[in-house]
Amino acid sequence: MAKKKPEVRINNWGIYTPWDHDSKALPELIKSTHDIPCEVGIEFGYISNIKKAKNKKLQYCIYHPQIPDESGEPMAPFAGEEFIRQNDWNFFIGDTIWEPVENKVGPWRITLAIDGEVIADKTFQLTLPTSP
Repeated sequence: MAKKKPEVRINNWGIYTPWDHDSKALPELIKSTHDIPCEVGIEFGYISNIKKAKNKKLQYCIYHPQIPDESGEPMAPFAGEEFIRQNDWNFFIGDTIWEPVENKVGPWRITLAIDGEVIADKTFQLTLPTSP
């Protein structure tokens, strides 16, 4: 019998309300966009819906521009895993901007994978706001 292939759909992407890590509620979409103003506190990313993958491991990775760590070396991409809890599951993946904003400018690629296969992939372009 053939294995069921997970069904994945990106519901929305862009700028969101701040995400409360302690709440089960997902952040709410403010603006659908790939162009993100590089301002402190901006929350951006996407919400995906994953079906037919309960109890599998979801791997996520956020590739950011060459942001230096405390010793001046480029930080590694932020990666981790999450167990898929339901057969019809909505998942938010994203990041927020922190000081100094100048080194956060550039492309931020956010991927999701199951069993090493990328199932969702979005790139956001962060730019400094222009003065009026």
